[in-house]
Amino acid sequence: MGEIRELSDINLEVSLGPIRLKNPVMLASGTCGYGRELTPHLDLNSIGAVVVKGISLEPRPGNPPPRIFETPCGLLNAIGLENVGVKAFLTEKLPWLKDQGISTVVNILGNSVEEYKRLCSILSEESQSILAIEINVSCPNVKAGGVAFGRTPEGTYEVVRHVVEVTEIPIIVKLSPNVTDITSIAQAAQDAGAHAISLINTILAMAIDIEKKRPLLGNTFGGLSGPAIKPIALRMVWEAHRAVDIPVIGIGGISTWKDAVEFLMAGASAIQIGTATLVEPGSAKKILDGLTRFMRQKGYREVEALWID
Repeated sequence: MGEIRELSDINLEVSLGPIRLKNPVMLASGTCGYGRELTPHLDLNSIGAVVVKGISLEPRPGNPPPRIFETPCGLLNAIGLENVGVKAFLTEKLPWLKDQGISTVVNILGNSVEEYKRLCSILSEESQSILAIEINVSCPNVKAGGVAFGRTPEGTYEVVRHVVEVTEIPIIVKLSPNVTDITSIAQAAQDAGAHAISLINTILAMAIDIEKKRPLLGNTFGGLSGPAIKPIALRMVWEAHRAVDIPVIGIGGISTWKDAVEFLMAGASAIQIGTATLVEPGSAKKILDGLTRFMRQKGYREVEALWID
């Protein structure tokens, strides 16, 4: 296995542009609530950052049930971005995260550029408590007939260009895999001023109840996550890393430390744990511990040394 080095020889800190993380392991939005829910199972200060549940201007009730269905090697969800809204988040959720000293990334969503701008402006009032804002561009642009912003380079560019003008908080753009060419979307985010990109979001999918002869999800379609999408996510991270100069955060089916190593070798500067947290709430720390052991055993001194040239 090679020479085992002391932990002090390893620097797990990573930089995502102006964003600094103590280590590359993050919790993905939508799979860890607002963070506090996981405290019986995970020390949130042991990982790089928590990306909270997506926040909108007003509270959202989400989609009608059923909203979750387990598939072979994956999970279908059609939660519908249910959340408490930005006002309640700032008064009821963020104070606890701030008091605990937890590195917090706020995922946001909107149906228009103006909604994204307003959210960023409001969140800027708590800039000392928020490490970064992650923009979900998979939301439907109402002015474009419901087509998601992230489906086109133009839509992605429009959102990012406007939000970077209204906040000094670093911006991460979470990209959708439901596109023809991920590299053009990644480049658009970079050109518009994003500090980093994260990918991938869930893949549009569905399941059918053959006994009741109807879709299993109340919303018909949902997002597929989990190990089933890992090879697709890994390919897109590889492509994005080689298409842009800004840091890439890898997401999609990371369940073990070996998965994390693969994403880092593909060019990710950090990774986010999603569905695995729903299966085992303490997964993030186990993945971090496994990654650390691997780096010690192989003699890697820093995370970027894992990249394949």
